[in-house]
Amino acid sequence: MKRLLLTAALALALPVQAAIPPAPDRREGDGPYPQLILRGVTLINGTGAPAYGPVDIVIEGNRIAEVRSVGSPGAPIDPARRPRLAEGGHEIDLSGHYVMPGIVDMHGHIGGRDQGTPAEYVYKLWLGHGITSVRDPGCGNGIDWCVSEMRRSERNQITAPRIFPYAFFGQGRARPMLRPEEAREWVRDMKRRGALGMKCFGYRPDILEAAFDELRKQGMGSACHHAQLDVSRVNVLTTARWGLTTMEHWYGLPEALFDGQTVQDYPADYNYMNEQHRFHQAGRLWAQAAEKGSDKYETVIKELLALDLTIDPTFNIYQATRDLMRARRAEWHDDYTLPALWDFFRPNRDSHGSFFFDWGSEEETAWKDNYRRWMAFVNDYKNRGGRVTVGSDSGYIYKTYGFGTIEEMELLREAGFHPLEVLRAATLHGAQALGAADRIGSIEPGKLADLVILDENPLANLKVLYGTGHIRLGPDGQPTRVGGVKYTVKDGIVFDARALLADVRRMVAEEKAKRGITTLPQPGTAGDE
Repeated sequence: MKRLLLTAALALALPVQAAIPPAPDRREGDGPYPQLILRGVTLINGTGAPAYGPVDIVIEGNRIAEVRSVGSPGAPIDPARRPRLAEGGHEIDLSGHYVMPGIVDMHGHIGGRDQGTPAEYVYKLWLGHGITSVRDPGCGNGIDWCVSEMRRSERNQITAPRIFPYAFFGQGRARPMLRPEEAREWVRDMKRRGALGMKCFGYRPDILEAAFDELRKQGMGSACHHAQLDVSRVNVLTTARWGLTTMEHWYGLPEALFDGQTVQDYPADYNYMNEQHRFHQAGRLWAQAAEKGSDKYETVIKELLALDLTIDPTFNIYQATRDLMRARRAEWHDDYTLPALWDFFRPNRDSHGSFFFDWGSEEETAWKDNYRRWMAFVNDYKNRGGRVTVGSDSGYIYKTYGFGTIEEMELLREAGFHPLEVLRAATLHGAQALGAADRIGSIEPGKLADLVILDENPLANLKVLYGTGHIRLGPDGQPTRVGGVKYTVKDGIVFDARALLADVRRMVAEEKAKRGITTLPQPGTAGDE
């Protein structure tokens, strides 16, 4: 999937990438049970409501049947108030534990051959972090492959989250689209093949508008990364008026906020295909947008709110632009990042997102300011009633699957979200954006049993969601690790999250042994090739 961030017209000219092998048949997980009762938990239901408990959660098959309050915090639980365990039922005593809905990652690519990431590796990292639903925006392994994995996951044949496949605009075509009707037929073909939506980067406006109109008629979703090669003709206001479901990242939004100019202030030697140029200048884009409180700002944000556009910011995927060393030295890399993925991350002119050819303090300073302005808009959008979701885009720019999703939640907190707003963005708001809130996204009777179980409070510290846990001094005064997801429940099946992550560590260790290495070499050091 090299050079992934291209317009659809350019993408059509690329050779088709070979898909990675599908995930093996499921070997992990217990259930679903005729009845499963989670006893004595503190519940964070995902709607924005405060935590409450103790409660018993009753699951029948793959659905939540009842959430029953069974007492007062700190007081003994009266057994008479508890739901009765049916014959053949199963119960887990989770006193002192927290339960929240399964996380919905709205921007999760299922690896690829360029990254050297098997599907099993990606899925176990996701489930090991409590991620029970993932939208693949583009299906880089092919729409038929992605739809097959979606269906296998629906049948619980594989250890994987729910998958929502969105096809790249024009995917599968040998030639560019020249007429609006071709776009409509492409949308209908994707629907027949099982795609749930489309992801676009841009295109000739009349053709792209026809695609959006057809998506609406077919009841399909849409996502758009408004790439610079087409954003001067089609920005986020344009696509939102056409019915865009979610805007990805932030491209197209500053351009809609231009006041006094119509194109980005590119230097004369700028070349979009040079990714250091692209990302260097992207870090200066928000400074060119209208300020909060200006007439232009108010006009744009009010219209986007009225159009019910969802913003999927993916803050985490650009985190390395403002602190490269932090992203490169993240503590999970040694145990959880495959050597092949590490190779893909290292500075390289041919691998998308590996643009650190000469990334210095000037670039990082610009991006820190870029984040400040970007985060302020997203927080304002949320405060005015706009929907914001959690998407990771991991597999690029030093971001490892699963870990990047939790980092995205931390970055929403940095942007000004209350922890309850963060969890709602990561659960219910994602489900709403997918049109699946009747099934997933909150813990309520009738919904599917997609849950995350922790022995630490994520509202007090989002870091306890990381697979590496959180460092805290123990009673003996020595540092200890706490947290990490304990169980992930998907469709009523209980997965031992720590065992899934242990499988990933084994995969990484085996690949290192094949290479004769014990650590991942830093770029430009001995052993880096």
